[in-house]
Amino acid sequence: MEVKETAISGLYIIEPKIFGDSRGYFYESFSRRDFEAKIGSVDFCQDNQSFSHYGVLRGLHFQKPPFTQSKLVRVIQGTVLDVAVDIRKGSPTFGQYVAVELSGENHRQFFIAKGFAHGFCVLSETALFQYKCDEFYHPESEGALAWNDPDLHIEWNIPAERIELSEKDKHHPFLKDFDSPFTF
Repeated sequence: MEVKETAISGLYIIEPKIFGDSRGYFYESFSRRDFEAKIGSVDFCQDNQSFSHYGVLRGLHFQKPPFTQSKLVRVIQGTVLDVAVDIRKGSPTFGQYVAVELSGENHRQFFIAKGFAHGFCVLSETALFQYKCDEFYHPESEGALAWNDPDLHIEWNIPAERIELSEKDKHHPFLKDFDSPFTF
């Protein structure tokens, strides 16, 4: 696997080595040995999967301490724009984000360390999204930021009127109104 550092520490784009022939393809989607050698030690304990259609935006979510999560995300089918926003107090990149297009065709993965708000928007007709977490889900620890925060300037690559949100995701605070529980 090839690991690409991003402009924000704690965020990595992973491109697996694909072995293809007339039958199709094969690749290792995760190797603890390679991951630890290139990124660091993470003990993943929960795998999640979602299926969504065009325009569905899920995020920008995180879990507050003491149940913070690192995530390794990928798309099995379809295409999404995946976004991670730095919400670590004292970080030189606080309030900045990295956006990565993940698809079933490019096989990219995105590693998001603790201290980031995370979300994705479906750009294709449908998308099958999978991710590993290093902490179990704790609903009492949920947190989120507004997907449309004008100070973040996230370009989701679809018209705003086509974005579909859960009822909960319609009511999150802007970064300027948020007291982050994370430190750099």
